[in-house]
Amino acid sequence: MADLSKMHRIIIEMGMGNDLHGMDYTKAAARAIEDALRHSSLPLFGVAGLGHDEMRVQVTIGVQEPDKLDLETLTAKLPRGKATVSAVVGGLNVPTGGDTIVVAQASVEAFLPPQTGWQVTS
Repeated sequence: MADLSKMHRIIIEMGMGNDLHGMDYTKAAARAIEDALRHSSLPLFGVAGLGHDEMRVQVTIGVQEPDKLDLETLTAKLPRGKATVSAVVGGLNVPTGGDTIVVAQASVEAFLPPQTGWQVTS
């Protein structure tokens, strides 16, 4: 993976997801990622003639028990760019008397190498 400190962040989106029954941390995290992606669009690639393969995607998921996440499954669900997913303590577990609701937070960041000479094509 490229050194992100030498790249330019072009977008950061936040999302929230939950699993109401079953305490499935990966399901809640996948929903948080989907929520973040639904809030974003990157028309930059089309107008600048860039390929999505140049983009690096860094996803950080916060849940109460990060070791219960299937990071490979979450990474495989990302639709564009070269992605990595990491987990941190965060999110929320909400006891409801029978089930525990799992709430996950996601930060989805996209990076590109420094660009020069961009020209809008449309």
